[in-house]
Amino acid sequence: MDFYKYGAPNGARNKEIDKGIEMANTYSQIYIQIVFAVRGRENLISDDWKNELYKYITGIVKNKGQKLLAINGVSDHIHILLNIKPNIALSDLVRDIKANSSRFINEKSFVKGRFYWQEGFGAFSYSISQLDDVIEYIETQEKHHEETSFKNEYLKFLKRFKVEFDDEYVFDWN
Repeated sequence: MDFYKYGAPNGARNKEIDKGIEMANTYSQIYIQIVFAVRGRENLISDDWKNELYKYITGIVKNKGQKLLAINGVSDHIHILLNIKPNIALSDLVRDIKANSSRFINEKSFVKGRFYWQEGFGAFSYSISQLDDVIEYIETQEKHHEETSFKNEYLKFLKRFKVEFDDEYVFDWN
């Protein structure tokens, strides 16, 4: 009991607590690239409105108290690089991004019929020393996908980051 009360074992008092000084805040640097696709990998994200979509997603992230470092994609998927705080579950943030951005696309009637994101997402962590390369990679998505399909890109991410997966359940590739 003394440990929790005084912050030190064996009843030793913590002088900082005695002085009424609060404990330090939480400090972190958590960099995550998330990747998710349009349902059925349909080519629905148009150059005509994708920048408006990216601005909207940036607003969602900012309103959740998180920081978006880069966003880009092509017609069937997007990449987002985030600096997230440990006060939010990544799956909750991605759920909110996908739900609100699909609602935005549908309300704006950017596509004929209904727009949906595919279930699931990829999340890949990076160190601060890798950020410039990751940002450049995200910024050059259009050029990158002139040579590589989304399927090959995504499977390469999973293998490079040693994420265990079952081909049958990665995405609906049909």
